[in-house]
Amino acid sequence: MHTTTSLTTSLTSFVVRHRHLVATTLVLCISHFPAGAARAQSGLELTVTDTVPRHVEVGTGERAWLRSPDEGLWSIATDWDAGWPNGWVHASPDTVERQGDWTIVSGSLQLAGGAMHVRDSYRLEHGVVRGIRRWTWTGTDVLPRCTLSVRWHVPGAAGARPMMPGIVVYGNPAGEKTGNHAVIVHQGRPGDRTFVEEHRFAAPWTSIEWQEGEACRAVAIHTVPAPAYGANQNDQWWTLGLTSLADSTELACLSGPTAANGRTSVVKALQGKFLEYPDTWLDLRPGAVVEKTFYLEVVPQTVPGSGFRQPLQTAMRLHPLGWAGDLPRYDDIVREKLRFAFTRFRDREQDAGFEMFPDHVPGTRYVMGWCGQADIAGYAMLALADRAGDPRLVDMGVRSLNLLARSPLNENGFLLEYNADDGQWSGQDPVSQGQGMEGFARAILAGRKLADVSTAPWEDFFRQACAVHAARILRDDWRPVNTAEAFFISPLCKGYQLFGNAEFKDAAIKAGTYYARRHRDMSEPYWGGTLDANCEDKEGAWAAFQGFLALYELTRERTYLDWAAHAMDVTLSYTVLWDIDLPAGRLRDHGLKTRGWTIVSAQNQHLDVFGVVYTPELWRMGDYLKRDDLKRLAAVMFRSCGQMLDPYGSQGEQIQQTNFAQHGDMSNVFRLRGGYSESWTVFWITAHFLNAAAEFQRMHVSLDD
Repeated sequence: MHTTTSLTTSLTSFVVRHRHLVATTLVLCISHFPAGAARAQSGLELTVTDTVPRHVEVGTGERAWLRSPDEGLWSIATDWDAGWPNGWVHASPDTVERQGDWTIVSGSLQLAGGAMHVRDSYRLEHGVVRGIRRWTWTGTDVLPRCTLSVRWHVPGAAGARPMMPGIVVYGNPAGEKTGNHAVIVHQGRPGDRTFVEEHRFAAPWTSIEWQEGEACRAVAIHTVPAPAYGANQNDQWWTLGLTSLADSTELACLSGPTAANGRTSVVKALQGKFLEYPDTWLDLRPGAVVEKTFYLEVVPQTVPGSGFRQPLQTAMRLHPLGWAGDLPRYDDIVREKLRFAFTRFRDREQDAGFEMFPDHVPGTRYVMGWCGQADIAGYAMLALADRAGDPRLVDMGVRSLNLLARSPLNENGFLLEYNADDGQWSGQDPVSQGQGMEGFARAILAGRKLADVSTAPWEDFFRQACAVHAARILRDDWRPVNTAEAFFISPLCKGYQLFGNAEFKDAAIKAGTYYARRHRDMSEPYWGGTLDANCEDKEGAWAAFQGFLALYELTRERTYLDWAAHAMDVTLSYTVLWDIDLPAGRLRDHGLKTRGWTIVSAQNQHLDVFGVVYTPELWRMGDYLKRDDLKRLAAVMFRSCGQMLDPYGSQGEQIQQTNFAQHGDMSNVFRLRGGYSESWTVFWITAHFLNAAAEFQRMHVSLDD
């Protein structure tokens, strides 16, 4: 016998029916998918088999994409050995029932001290299977040294490449290739095991992507992150990750154990190394009830490098970012950042400019790009002068840019750092040059609209810089090391708009095409956008995102918009989509909301405000893609990152939302989370806010609306 019920909502319809050897099946039809992700998904099914032992499956048609392990749906470890759970006990459901939209399975695991009752509840919600697992310990004594788990087997997913947002990007091949042993690497070889703390995730999900002949597949598990009840260690959270097997992959969450790079009980805690993170078991009191909520997602057909994009969309739905009412106001942030910028302006007669370093660092240095952003600060002063009602800003911007335009050029471009103490120029790298050129381009466009402002020296310098880099990129032997040179694409597009030089446009298109071919399938994810790491990073993804978008806005060719959307999604995978619960410490003292902040890179796992700089581009993508959620996200990102402003208008560089630190006492791994490095106030932290505000001013957008 079987029954059929129907429930219709705006997004989904649910049907209950039989399938071969099926006790209960749920069917889902999906209405919307992001561009480049799966489009053919329909009929997602949850199945509990009639066979003994019973298996739970999530599939489509005749294909089970996720399946409970052969040893049983439920697995509990009862001991701990060599840094990993041991003494596993397994069980399968005894009963199956239907309650409304829910399919409920129940059973018990017989342990030495009594029975652990387990109940799973499942239903389909907006394209994914929601699961709630409940453990109830009925023994009369404490259940010691145990580990709870949620495990799902992915048949056929051999050698799958994982995405763990902000942590592991398709295995982190760049971090591995460059010999950087300070990042987590997951190659998909049999036995590879990676589990990290849920509070480390930008968004709490793990997805995998793999090839089956010509077809590309993906699945994901999402969790509701939480500390682990009954934890042995202080501030011990659930962990999320995967294990690669000979012919498959297992996605799982565990009640505390961590693993990475062939080691167990370790976490990526310092910039250059891992630290021991031992003894993360549970001791459950009699009567203890523990629940874990998770979501299972299937992408039956996608294109290589895009299997993570639907899970990203799902995560943005599971963790809505639309409300900014508890965050600082946009206008207040801009005002305070302008006030702080005045404190970094050095009003010198011959060489005025914006100082990169805080006052406790000896000397006076103006640095273009990366951590200095003296060039973009000049642009922001020009653009925001009327808003601030202060004509001094124009004078500051003009004088700063006039000095920077004197930077000497050579066959590799221009020099970046001016030492005001000795008048010497030094330093050269593609990241900073590309960002510096973008600053000059924006300043020229803004300055041309202002009376009594001569942009001639800026234009002469910018034209020469474009010419050098265009000629270099157009050579047959141009072979960039990483994604860093994508920062040249946008200023070259603007150079073509300003001066009409076709070589600038040709070079921009060549670079954009090169990077799209190199990175879109994610066999080599975007990387190299920061100068203190050689690994996958959001700034490398941002370089491509900015460049592809500039090509689209120059040509209006849809291909470039598709490329921009992909790079945008990779960039957003580093964006924190939820408010991470924080332990006692500096961040909790501030009541910090972490949503909208960004993880730096696979190597540097702290949060920063860098994502503020591309909020205007997110807003424009919202217009181009007709997605208001991107506009809401842009507003949340900008305003959230203004939370740590102090009375001086300043804020620090590093937010320690997880077990990671670069400064202070780093001797105790259990005391890193919740810390705040606020003394290293390099100028980019302020300049990025002002740059974005200047762009929103140009776009006639207020984030307080």
